[in-house]
Amino acid sequence: MLRGDTSDTILFQRKKKGDSILENPSIPNPFPELCCSPFASVLSASLLPKATSRKKQVIKVYNEDDTSRALEVPSDITARDVCQLLILKNHYVDDHSWTLFEQLTHTGLGRAIEDHELVMEVQSNWVMEEETKLYFRKNYAKYEFFKNPLSFFPDHMISFPSETNAALSHSGILQMFLSSSTYPEIHGYLHAKEQGKKSWKKLYFLLRRSGLYFSTKGTSKEPRHLQFFCEFSNSDMYMSLTGKKISGAPTSYGFCFKPNKSGGTRDLKQLCADDEQSRTCWMTAIRLLKYGMQLYQNYMQPYQGRSGCSPLNITPMRSISENSLVAMDFSGHRSRIIENPTEALSVAVEEGLAWRRRGCLRLNSHGSPIAMANMAIHRSQSWFHHKISREEAQRLILQHGLVDGVFLVRDSQSNPKTFVLSLSHGLKIKHFQIVPLEDDGKLFYTLDDGHTRFTDLIQLVEFYQLNKGVLPCKLKHYCARIAL
Repeated sequence: MLRGDTSDTILFQRKKKGDSILENPSIPNPFPELCCSPFASVLSASLLPKATSRKKQVIKVYNEDDTSRALEVPSDITARDVCQLLILKNHYVDDHSWTLFEQLTHTGLGRAIEDHELVMEVQSNWVMEEETKLYFRKNYAKYEFFKNPLSFFPDHMISFPSETNAALSHSGILQMFLSSSTYPEIHGYLHAKEQGKKSWKKLYFLLRRSGLYFSTKGTSKEPRHLQFFCEFSNSDMYMSLTGKKISGAPTSYGFCFKPNKSGGTRDLKQLCADDEQSRTCWMTAIRLLKYGMQLYQNYMQPYQGRSGCSPLNITPMRSISENSLVAMDFSGHRSRIIENPTEALSVAVEEGLAWRRRGCLRLNSHGSPIAMANMAIHRSQSWFHHKISREEAQRLILQHGLVDGVFLVRDSQSNPKTFVLSLSHGLKIKHFQIVPLEDDGKLFYTLDDGHTRFTDLIQLVEFYQLNKGVLPCKLKHYCARIAL
């Protein structure tokens, strides 16, 4: 920035010197060929050395509650750089899941902007009649297919070239997707909206390296029966965030392709799948087809420099919290690391209970245990969302990515005295009721009809972060409404 300011100053000084040469005829002009007229500028901008300054522009980034923050950024800034800037400004932990999200408000569409995309280039494709916003949020599913590709590509939807072995390791599947010579074929039924009409038609689609096709005759893959539907180099793929409401789609699992600089909704090519697994498979395969190795480089960039990160040696990375935390015992004269996982778990639970007992003693002078519980300490937690509907909870989890263990806790709408744990598992969102129980003047919370009881919601969440219990998986990532 300092260099850019210097260059601008130099340009101004050079022009002033040139003007003084013209005004004083006694001083010979050493560059007469550059002077077209005494009123013309002495030095053309194209003849000067290019300034090294980076042009700045202002972008507006929104929070979930539609509050926003304006940022002055270079014109060549990428989505990853914007996320890094917001992480630093707000002192967030960088767990490599932060994402810049583009949302088209009127049409109910949205997409996670890829880390390498230029933000100004994305904004240049916006049209005036569509209200488009940038959101800063977490997306845990952004690169999940690199860690567990087998769950993203079900056997009945994927075909490999005939020379390929039927049984492939998960890294072998990814190598095929990222290869420039071969590409697996994705196939299956999708509902397509007919252009210029409100009706939808169910067709058999095939995804190949050359683009997306549908069959005009059942499930035939013969070239004469295949009709071209869309290619991806000049369009972006969006997910439907409103289900059937706006588009009138037959299912809630919609996605579409929007050409760059399109004229609006009339240019959209809209599709919808029969279930979330099918939609996830199609959208993941199209991302890999469009961006190829660039996606893998985006995924590996935070881990570059670590040992064992060779190309396509893809193993699930441990999170920052998993790498930095160990169980310690400080009860003796000297501290020690607890190696036994069972002992570590029991110590963690006991420490949590002791902490809450101490808190209860401090607060008990102000009321009974039940009154104290009603102080709603859980409302200060990032994973708790006060008075949101079931549909809002599902939308929030979907935006954070349908990865096993993504969760939030909310008030129950059907029963004001209870709470609900909303949890993502197996590409589905499930809801579990948290019931309050009163026993001997004390209030407890339970998920399993009282077999496991907790004095407050914080203790309940911490327990199921360590234990699966009656849930299909442990609680792993919470959905938070962040403040910019």
